[in-house]
Amino acid sequence: MPKASELKQSSAVDINGEPYVVKTIDVRNPTSRGASTLYKVRFAHMKTKQKLDDTFKGDDFLKDADCSRVMTQFSYQDGDEYHFMNMETYDQYSLNSADLEGQTEFLVDGQENIIMLLLDETALGIELPTTIVMEVLETPPAMKGASATNRTKPAKLTTGLEIQVPEYIETGEMVKVNSDTSKFMSRA
Repeated sequence: MPKASELKQSSAVDINGEPYVVKTIDVRNPTSRGASTLYKVRFAHMKTKQKLDDTFKGDDFLKDADCSRVMTQFSYQDGDEYHFMNMETYDQYSLNSADLEGQTEFLVDGQENIIMLLLDETALGIELPTTIVMEVLETPPAMKGASATNRTKPAKLTTGLEIQVPEYIETGEMVKVNSDTSKFMSRA
């Protein structure tokens, strides 16, 4: 049973006996002493896609949804459909971009370690690995001696995602990106 503070985007939870997936999390830190951090979470029902907003304290427990989790690999994109393959049985699953809201920019062809959420053998969503390796497609030229500074510059990755990277990163380099925060972690 995860705490509210441990939730991340695409986590599957059970609310009042119904399966929901986390779409967005907004962390609110109160200014008064003794007040606990609040997590405003937007859920989407796994079957009906109906949205639900709820607020939790950091130490509130939620129940895991009763769905199976299968390790998959991202195969390819065909228009609005994204196709995944089970790593053990080679079964194929497909989800549309609405099911993968906010996650499509982290999908790289051949990417492994993606957890597919299945309910009655129907694909409902995915859980991305926290660290994803991507190639820098375009960024301003690197500056010599910039490694000692904490300044950043914009970089466009192969999936279209734009992040801030240190000034020493060059076009064509592989970088690690945090899928929860969309931030640069390190060189790959």
